[in-house]
Amino acid sequence: MTDNVYVGNAGRDAALDRGWLLGHFKDASDPRHSEDVEIKWGVHPRGDERAQWVTGEERTALLVLISGRFRVELPGRSVLLAEQGDYVVWGRGVDHSWFAEEESVVLTVRWPSVPGYKVTGEGDSAGGRSHSFGDATSTVVS
Repeated sequence: MTDNVYVGNAGRDAALDRGWLLGHFKDASDPRHSEDVEIKWGVHPRGDERAQWVTGEERTALLVLISGRFRVELPGRSVLLAEQGDYVVWGRGVDHSWFAEEESVVLTVRWPSVPGYKVTGEGDSAGGRSHSFGDATSTVVS
């Protein structure tokens, strides 16, 4: 390995940093450090949900379903990703949350990579919390 090359496995590496593979939070000497983009390999057990909504979003995001059944909550809208390759994109200023209806793997790309969105406390999810859906439901079809 040279100083500017990193070879890894998303499943193994994700387990080391709450799913995050690339972003501002990696050490500046690590080739995975970036202030331009964040990439997450999210492995979520059934029932996993984000502990609180993201508000005041400053990033654009792309979330792609690899496997499972995953719901993304947006203001007034609930998007269900049910088939491999289903995805949703939302821009700056769009609040959001998520819920794993089945055990799911999702790839998230966000840009730019900025600090301030980490949920503090017991990790990113809150098992057993109540869950409400938006007014409209969308199912992404490939």
